[in-house]
This record gives sequence, structure tokens and C-alpha cells, in this order.
Amino acid sequence: MKKIIILIGNYGSGKTEIALNMAIRAAAEGKRTQVIDLDRINDYFRMSDHVRLLDEKKIDLVSPTFAGKGLTQTNMPAAVASAFAQDWDLVVFDVGGDPAGAMSLARYHSDFAALEPGQLEVYDIINIRRPMSETPEKILKLKGEMEGFARQTVTGFINNSNLQTWASAQDLRDGYPVVRAASELSGVPVVHTTGRPEFLEEFLRGEGLDRRFVGEPIPLVTYMQRSWDSFAKGGI
Repeated sequence: MKKIIILIGNYGSGKTEIALNMAIRAAAEGKRTQVIDLDRINDYFRMSDHVRLLDEKKIDLVSPTFAGKGLTQTNMPAAVASAFAQDWDLVVFDVGGDPAGAMSLARYHSDFAALEPGQLEVYDIINIRRPMSETPEKILKLKGEMEGFARQTVTGFINNSNLQTWASAQDLRDGYPVVRAASELSGVPVVHTTGRPEFLEEFLRGEGLDRRFVGEPIPLVTYMQRSWDSFAKGGI
């Protein structure tokens, strides 16, 4: 049965990195895999920078910034329709961390609604090191806003707390009680904890972890780097 995973979350939470890792892992297992890039704002960490990698892994990419396929904002909807019409094993939607990104997802509401029970998951990526995600209350407020714009209901949380190149196991430790509290308050389960393998392993060796609020650990290979073009233009 086709599985569709929507990744939402705050800007800089790590959605694109997780999307790449999920897709590449699925393709390595022989699954027919597609990634839909709906991040229309962020050119800093661009899915389209990894076209060659995804092509090598036999992963189909639909992205408005991938000129090689002739895709534009005008004909994106027709390309996205392939996620529902074609026979994929896994489709991962990488949704921009802002209202515009979430609203771009809403236009496919009827397609998502037509899926069979169990086919669709909507995961909220939480990185407590990012603004608007430092407390359970802020996490749930942002979740509600994103759900409203996207017309989808979050089915799981992912703890991806990190400080990019300065990340450590302590980030995941600090994120654990915050994500746990958000889960307890909302009833949304924690489905994954993600991070670089060495940090994830160190975190999992810690005491006092309730595995219900850890979920399935996913070690991440770091693929995303800052876009030099964006850095040169924006100085960020």
C-alpha cells in the first residue's frame, strides 16, 4: 500500500534533511520513492541542490526550483498530481515552514482525503533550538496554525532538536522533555527521534527515557548544506 508522509514544522526545523533521509532509506530498501518539494520560500537549504544524488538513488523529485524538469509555480500542481496517480511505495512531502508553504499543501486536500486509512501520516518536526518551538505551548500554537493553513491534522511529532554544525546529544536531551510535554498535552504521539548517529546513540544511552516519547530512532546522514548562492545574496 502506498504510504504518504507529510513533513511540516518551523523554518529550520530540519524537514528537508529528514525528507532526504527517509527517501534515500526507502529507495535503498527497493521501494519506489518520490519527494515533493513544496518549500517555496527557503532557497538557503534547497532540495533541488541534490538532484544528482536523488537521481542516483532512483528517487523522483518534484520541485519548483528544479528547472531541469521545466517545472514552475504554474505547472507544479500537475506534477504533484503524480504523487496520487502513480504507483509509488513512498511519497514524502517537504512543506515550507511558513503559512505559504502550508497553504500550498491545502490545494491537494481532496486528494489526501481520498486516501485509504493508514496511507497518510503528517509529522510535525520539532527543533527546540528554533524560534517558536522552545516550549510545549509554543509548539502547540504553531502546530495549530500550520494545521489550519495546511488543512491537515498532525499525527506524530519528531524530536529533531539540534544546533546544526554545533549539535550534540545534549540538544536531544533538552528537546526530550519539551516534546514529551507537547505530546502529553495534545495526545499526539512521538513517532521518531532523529539526529546524527553518534549523538543519537549517546542520547539513547541516557537514563530516564520513556520510549513512548522517543519513538523509532532515525540516524541522519547530513546531506543539507548552506546554499552558497543564498549566502552570497542574503549574507546569512
